[in-house]
Amino acid sequence: MLTFTSKQDFCAWLSQFQHPNLTPDWAAAPGLVTVAASGQFKIELPFAAHSVVQELKAWIAEQQASGQVAGFAYDVVVKPKAMQTKVANPIKGVKNVIAVTSAKGGVGKSTTAANLALAIAACGAKVGLLDADIYGPSVPMMFAQLNAKPQVRDNKWMQPVMAHGIATQSIGYLVDQSDATIWRGPMASKALAQLLNETEWPDLDYLVIDMPPGTGDIQLTLAQQIPVTGAVIVTTPQDLALADARKGAAMFDKVEVPVVGLVENMSYHICSHCGGKEHIFGVGGAQTLASEYGLSLLAQVPLHLHVREDIDAGKPTVVARPDSEHSAIYLDLAERICASLYWHGSAKPDPISFTVVD
Repeated sequence: MLTFTSKQDFCAWLSQFQHPNLTPDWAAAPGLVTVAASGQFKIELPFAAHSVVQELKAWIAEQQASGQVAGFAYDVVVKPKAMQTKVANPIKGVKNVIAVTSAKGGVGKSTTAANLALAIAACGAKVGLLDADIYGPSVPMMFAQLNAKPQVRDNKWMQPVMAHGIATQSIGYLVDQSDATIWRGPMASKALAQLLNETEWPDLDYLVIDMPPGTGDIQLTLAQQIPVTGAVIVTTPQDLALADARKGAAMFDKVEVPVVGLVENMSYHICSHCGGKEHIFGVGGAQTLASEYGLSLLAQVPLHLHVREDIDAGKPTVVARPDSEHSAIYLDLAERICASLYWHGSAKPDPISFTVVD
């Protein structure tokens, strides 16, 4: 029966637990395991991780029940770390920024961004969602907040609209739904900067930004002036969508924003009557693109009537049908993205606190 005489021994044993979102020697990462004066081990997972927490607890319980290790006290918590970015300007209260982009409209980017944000929250993190589509905001409808108006503190700081447990902000909250936003590129970029920096975000582990389609002024503003931790490109298997996704990948490469990977949305259709699969938009396109650019294919999300119905009802699938196949896909996607940001990036040092003694 194993007993642990040091933290190093414990970490070496703990690293025997393996998961697709962990590295081989994951427990040895700085600050991940600490030992209290009482001898209790504390395991802090530095990214949003629901399945890792559940499976790790089950593994430890099994090891203890089988008598392979002596009993010990421990706790597992999710405590996402802030990661280093090329742009140094921090957003107050925000640790990490995930840009969800498509370079082409009509591929389900906003639906993906909404469900991704909710899935990250379900994985144990504090999350916000910024609707950066100045010309066609979707968040107010997707979250059933068509009549919401942000409160303003001190005539400057807009308060985000809370919906389904996450903080949201959108130009759609500020402009009447029947009005058209007719702005040139620089004006739209300025509006995005104001929405981002003049919103009083609560302490967030992740801010998901639903980008407008394309590779124009707003996208460049985001990439060059905002500390984006990583970008996720949404496409469909269709050749036309993939051609534009290539432009998006090339743009982020030029401005040195890391692309976490691709999401192939509408990967196939699930018949609501027989459950059969039809590859309406083609097969294998996103995998080919991922291989071409050395990216990960993060998820293949099927097209289903329920996803559209849930969004139109203002309750995205992750909260409307938490036990569904689609919710499982989004939860896995969320954890893969957050894990990739941590393992492939560099964590910022924790802020130093001082105690003033009179």
